Amino acid sequence: MDMQSLTVVKIGGKVLEDDRQLSSALADFAAVEGPKILVHGGGKRSDELCLQLGIEPKMVEGRRITDAPTLEIVTMVYAGLLNKKVTGLLQSVGCNAIGLSGADGNAILAHKRAKGQIDYGFAGDIDEVNSGMLAALLNTGLVPVLCSITHDGKGQLLNTNADTIATVTAAAMAANYRVTLKFCFEKAGVLRDPADDAAVIPMLNQADYARFREEGVINAGMIPKIDNALAAKRGGVNKVLICGVKAISPAATQNGTEICL
Repeated sequence: MDMQSLTVVKIGGKVLEDDRQLSSALADFAAVEGPKILVHGGGKRSDELCLQLGIEPKMVEGRRITDAPTLEIVTMVYAGLLNKKVTGLLQSVGCNAIGLSGADGNAILAHKRAKGQIDYGFAGDIDEVNSGMLAALLNTGLVPVLCSITHDGKGQLLNTNADTIATVTAAAMAANYRVTLKFCFEKAGVLRDPADDAAVIPMLNQADYARFREEGVINAGMIPKIDNALAAKRGGVNKVLICGVKAISPAATQNGTEICL
């Protein structure tokens, strides 16, 4: 028996900061047929609020250091302002979205990352995605919208990389669906030349990724994105793309970079 298709889309970066681009992306997402899940990051709004409150944002290789004050801010921005903004915009284009953090419906259970060479603070590494609950929502016609706040089941909220949430969610759902995962951001895909937006690498495997990373072509925030994309493929996700928001549309002709093992 053929599995039902499921589309998981992650949006982030400057897309969340440009209202016109965000509205267009969400309208395209609403037009995607069949079951679908949206995952969103935090954009720059949390950084702006941190600075307004005298807290210096700290990042290491694209990953945020989340101390206690920062956790409060990202929870307000990710699970509050942005999640409800995205949910409301989807409702406005006929998509019956339901906004969730990892604590809602026990959607995503995580644990605080152990201290290593870098102390990421209240960063959450995922233990389990409640795929049964998400499938139940999908079966009623609801569209889950997941932010990057998770929980440990003991009352502690945690900040988890949104690309990781998209990856683990897609892999968890792959047991019962034929999943396509799209990491959508302001660029058209993974670029061979970061200064040339047209230099999209159409297909990227592990060997090429290692070479490009060694050469410095791929760095900063793209590293965890590609790491997650490869993890999704290893986790059984049928198709994984890193692409621009225009690739969300079912009618898209440019699909960005397809990730292969």
